[in-house]
Amino acid sequence: MAPKRKAPGSLSNTPKRLASGAATPQSMASSDDDYDEDEDLNMSEDEDFAAAKKMAQKFSVHARAPIQSAAQQIADPTYQFFGKNGSRDFKHLELKPDHANRPLWIDPESNGIIMESFSAMYKQAENFLVNVAEPQSRVSRVHEYSMTSNSLYAAVSVGLTTQDILNRLEFFSKTPLAEPVKDFIRNATKSYGKAKLVLKHNKFYVESSDPLILQTLLQDGKVRNCRVDENAELETSIAPKMGGLYIPGTKLAAGAKQAVQVPQKQQDDDSDADEPITQPPENQDDIINMLKEDDDDDDETDQVHSFEVAANTISELRKRCQDIEYPLTEEYDFQGDVANATLDIDLKPAAQIRPYQEQALSKMFGNGRARSGIIVLPCGAGKTLVGITAACTVKKGAIVLATSAMSVTQWRAEFLKWSNINPQDIAVFTADQKDRFTGSTGIIITTYSMLSMDRKGADGKERVAHDTKKVLQFIMEREWGLMILDEVHVVPAAMFQKVTYKVRAHSKLGLTATLLREDDKISELNFLIGPKLYEANWQELSEQGHIAKVQCAEVWCPMTSEFYNEYLESKYPNQKMLLFTMNPRKFQACQFLIDYHEKRGDKVIVFSDNVFALQAYARKLNKVFIYGGTPQTERQQILENFQHNPAVNTMFLSKIGDTSLDLPEATCLIQISSHYGSRRQEAQRLGRILRAKRRNDEGFNAFFYSLVSKDTNEMFYSTKRQAFLVDQGYAFKVITHLQGIEKLPDLAFTTSRERQELLQAVLLEKDDPGMEKIEDDIWGKQMKKNGSGRAKGVVVRRTAGTLDDFSGGRGMMYAEQNKSRNKEVKKSSAIASMKKKEKKRKEGYLHINDI
Repeated sequence: MAPKRKAPGSLSNTPKRLASGAATPQSMASSDDDYDEDEDLNMSEDEDFAAAKKMAQKFSVHARAPIQSAAQQIADPTYQFFGKNGSRDFKHLELKPDHANRPLWIDPESNGIIMESFSAMYKQAENFLVNVAEPQSRVSRVHEYSMTSNSLYAAVSVGLTTQDILNRLEFFSKTPLAEPVKDFIRNATKSYGKAKLVLKHNKFYVESSDPLILQTLLQDGKVRNCRVDENAELETSIAPKMGGLYIPGTKLAAGAKQAVQVPQKQQDDDSDADEPITQPPENQDDIINMLKEDDDDDDETDQVHSFEVAANTISELRKRCQDIEYPLTEEYDFQGDVANATLDIDLKPAAQIRPYQEQALSKMFGNGRARSGIIVLPCGAGKTLVGITAACTVKKGAIVLATSAMSVTQWRAEFLKWSNINPQDIAVFTADQKDRFTGSTGIIITTYSMLSMDRKGADGKERVAHDTKKVLQFIMEREWGLMILDEVHVVPAAMFQKVTYKVRAHSKLGLTATLLREDDKISELNFLIGPKLYEANWQELSEQGHIAKVQCAEVWCPMTSEFYNEYLESKYPNQKMLLFTMNPRKFQACQFLIDYHEKRGDKVIVFSDNVFALQAYARKLNKVFIYGGTPQTERQQILENFQHNPAVNTMFLSKIGDTSLDLPEATCLIQISSHYGSRRQEAQRLGRILRAKRRNDEGFNAFFYSLVSKDTNEMFYSTKRQAFLVDQGYAFKVITHLQGIEKLPDLAFTTSRERQELLQAVLLEKDDPGMEKIEDDIWGKQMKKNGSGRAKGVVVRRTAGTLDDFSGGRGMMYAEQNKSRNKEVKKSSAIASMKKKEKKRKEGYLHINDI
């Protein structure tokens, strides 16, 4: 049986991943391609970013002073074996008599939580921990969580009190809660979430259930100056509840609609009866209220207190409240908003959201208002539908921000697929398409880069085209009920602040599958957008059939002697990368896997960050490919053929396919080149095959292969990349030999001459071969390597050799190098024929001979 390897958290004893904490490890060369040094310099000068960074550091778990373990004070010759100075020796903690029935153990020093997933109380404990802690590792039998200030902030924002958290932890814990843990929870929650910034009836209020909190805030002069009336008394009102609000696509909403449609026939038939007939409710809100009447009667009547603040002081108020350690959470009373027009949108009757999607949205709309925050769902689990459902719930103007023009097109198609919105009410704003809706309200979908572009250059002159300027003005002059931020983890803080300053959105919803970065910028999102509202368990969704069951494997490919000698002698990192990417043994493994899975009937995607390698592989194997330079029309043709044409079963993609591609037909993914140790990219690429498959094969129904050249830096990067997926419960099987590869017909590069010709082609490439730059796509920004990139200035390279060597003619011959399967696809009539037959079938003119 092939061995399985679990990727370690780090190769240098760095801390484990913290999804939103301050201990996210750094890679050798920063593994995230969405930041550059210039952005960091700009952000350091930005006051808002500095304030957010300060808050993130202040409330980090690592800001606490180290706590001396009680075991260190006990003379014990073995304590030295349990961490430095016995820091991991917890024998002083007493177990409860029924500890075997309780699922949690809590580290009193690091606030780490270990949960037994085989416990009878596992499900209850998991539902609670998702609210108060960050999941670190969720393998089959034991789950690890980390309790941070950010996670406790999220818990308070969804309604949990300090005492609620302490009581539930005490109930689930195998040992009594240690005092350091209690102190940490009290300190983290004493000010977080105690005050809210609420927009209701088109007025801004600072609201709290504790009037003493508001009195404390009003003692500050800057906060007091933000009030509309400094002499007014605090307003008191009933605490908000769900009331008549329902989330579209749920069973409750469907039941209300069916009840409204009940005919009045029974009333007419029994009109002569002596007993009076109760009139049925006239609208859906009455139905909802009746269904919830019993629950509302049981609840105690809670009150909240508030004072009104001026709208033009909101930015200053938020800054000041952060400075005095009372950060404001944001809520939008959209049901009471009468100034902004209501958008006619709802989910189609056939659309029903899944239980985990309903749970995520209930965190956002739990009290009848829209909370700003982030929802984390795996790729393929329906993040887009969650965003659409949120827009259908708010029913106000919405703006959607995506990462690329391709993603914008997909979002518009999904809105039309799942909702009943009028197509004229959806506008698209990209470099090629600049639309505006004509009604009083609507939805506009655009990219981050379109909204964050600088309107004036260094010389002070306008740099934006006239039509672009008009659409930007159209967006900035309106109020938006909801802002949806797709793939929110990739947005640099400075870019996000530009967007929020330009767009007046009352609530913000961030969507992502991987709430992590290699440069520890995630923690600021808690203050720029809002807390994490929900995070799903990947393995549970896989077991329930909501996402595919994936077999992950790492294929070790030995380097040939010719390539390995050049790899060892090369002094250029990019050339080294191209050498282990173009390794002939890796090429053969890729060819074998493609042949094997095509014969199984699978649809195969091959990923390569390097464009030179992408084109070389695809042309040699006669397969279609898409990269940044592929025209949009050609992309659409290739994608349609891949999905519907049985003759096109394999497609090569560059990093533009990491996100925004919806390909449910794909069942196999092969990775030949990647971006260093980026855990985020590994998870995003796995997401291309995570969508639930139509065929219900037993066991695994999707396959993920990562091809790695042995004894190179690629093995180190591969280990780092797998860390996140391993923490989600995926096991990587190591394959050292592909059985039967030698018998594959027409196997490439089997002779020394072929390998030598390939090596010459690789060495002729420039120092930054195949490095792709994608315009209008923040995923394509190239980071500046810290210590691993090419040195600045002129690079001189002295090489001895013959004229044949310098001309590139040694061992070479004339051959057709521009042959591409893409041209064949463009000429193919398969898609046109299928569309023509479908049209005839609908019109009823399809003859038997045509089928």
